[in-house]
Amino acid sequence: MGGQDRPRRPTVSDVAATAGVSVKTVSRVINNVPTVRPELVEQVLVAIGELGFRRNDMASSLRSGRRTATIGLIIEDLANPFYSVIAATVAKVARSYDTHLITVSSEEDPRLEQRQFLELCQRRVDGLIIVPAGSDHSYARPEMEMGMRVVFLDRPPSGILADSVVIDNARGARTGVEDLLAAGHSRIGVITDSPSIYTARERLSGVRTALTEAGIPYDDSLIRVGVTRPEEAVRVVADMLDGADPPTAFFTGNNRITVGAVRELCRRGHDAALTGFDDFELSALMPRSLSLIAYDVQELGRTAALRLFDRIGGDGSWPSETVIGTRLVRRGVELLKT
Repeated sequence: MGGQDRPRRPTVSDVAATAGVSVKTVSRVINNVPTVRPELVEQVLVAIGELGFRRNDMASSLRSGRRTATIGLIIEDLANPFYSVIAATVAKVARSYDTHLITVSSEEDPRLEQRQFLELCQRRVDGLIIVPAGSDHSYARPEMEMGMRVVFLDRPPSGILADSVVIDNARGARTGVEDLLAAGHSRIGVITDSPSIYTARERLSGVRTALTEAGIPYDDSLIRVGVTRPEEAVRVVADMLDGADPPTAFFTGNNRITVGAVRELCRRGHDAALTGFDDFELSALMPRSLSLIAYDVQELGRTAALRLFDRIGGDGSWPSETVIGTRLVRRGVELLKT
């Protein structure tokens, strides 16, 4: 990511030299001024294509040699408390560097993520933090080779080398399942998001490790994947409890699934044990006891932001992965009474 041989981003002057026209003519073509002769427009457009030039919405800042003092954050869903905390934390770090933050949501859509990435690059942000939705991030390579600083958050990139800050998902899930096993549970219903998502895949790996080391078969009938919303979790818990040999405990892969599981267990007055990944606001007030795999969300966002500003400041070291640890916590209104 550092080094003196990094390809530089083509400029308006480069386009003008390649096209054999003036900088003023290039500017007129870029801004769709109708008085430019058609043959000159064609020359400029060909040069733009050859050089990979992108229109720069903040060209005046670049021409003066100044940074834009803006960074971008691409996340999934601001409505999710996890991402709102990340956004607030990154914004706080950015302010300490006198830098503005632009936050956009990819809505878990890889194509939207890529489009937003390119749009933010066109705005000439100084760097980007991305919570990946897609599984191939090679689209970012050309911009990174020309100097764009990028840090991936919560999930590592695929197809490129870049800094990442992630949670210790596998170890956290393993700890949660081991706790249920230690309490005497051998039939544990596991509900999580799609294994195509890095975090879900890692958490399933931790579940499998805990079961294997305890000598308990990995029973596919007790594993439900692709659950994303609390309403889906309600239905899955109900279905599993209505089975011929229902689980005596549940491990849920994220906060939204945990909320749905609590809802159904409370509706039934069922005493199945519950351990979930992610602590969440008001978890201490849940109407039943549960255990959660917690971690410092602010540390996650702060670490990614500080790493990005290190890169912006000239750190050219090899890309690294930073892993944020987890801990098991007890939650539920019953614990407040003790």
